Amino acid sequence: QAPNLAENEGLKAVDLFDAIHSGKVKAVWIMGTNPVVSMPNANKIKEALNKCDMVVVSECNADTDTARLANVIFPSSTWGEKQGTVTNSERTISLQRGFLPIPGEAKNDWEIICEFAKNMGYGEAFNYASAAEIFAEHAALSGFKSEKFSNRAFNISKYANITAKEYNALKPVQWPLKDTQDTGTKRLFSDGKFFTDNQKAKFAVIEARLPEVSPKKNQFIMNTGRIRDQWHT
Repeated sequence: QAPNLAENEGLKAVDLFDAIHSGKVKAVWIMGTNPVVSMPNANKIKEALNKCDMVVVSECNADTDTARLANVIFPSSTWGEKQGTVTNSERTISLQRGFLPIPGEAKNDWEIICEFAKNMGYGEAFNYASAAEIFAEHAALSGFKSEKFSNRAFNISKYANITAKEYNALKPVQWPLKDTQDTGTKRLFSDGKFFTDNQKAKFAVIEARLPEVSPKKNQFIMNTGRIRDQWHT
């Protein structure tokens, strides 16, 4: 049981690397991402990681742009080997099931964290035996209410007491799914109430930045695309 909860949000990705670059953040653990490739201004990201006192990377590939800058690399499982949930942009939670054995010394990310915590003296708080146990705790925490944390959309407290068998049979569902609901929520804000102080939607008025006009002579058109390992984060 944590003695307290963070009351303010942490640094966003770009802000985090700015803080690393300036020396404010001196240690970083990178997991499930390759920021040297996916973040803007790759050279600055490299500079930040080179300046950082401790860079830990959990990776399923032996050699990546980010892993080359790491002080410590933990071999982790990848898609097809691990089990857990993923959530898409329309709030649908789906269970990802592993179908391949985890090779060599690689471990699931949550197992790596648990072993690290144990060696730091926090094993009692990280004694999870499965991804299902972590999901159940996550679900219970999503229903936590206080004066500061009562006004939010994410809530899957319906699954706070989910069993391993129920977790392994989990079907796709859209959050929120509160403990008082039988089915997920297909559409948010259908009641016209938003998560603001006055429950009204907030619109930001911006000035449009028009695209540059290509010269009539020697016109140049750039079209970007996506490949498997680079999705223009």
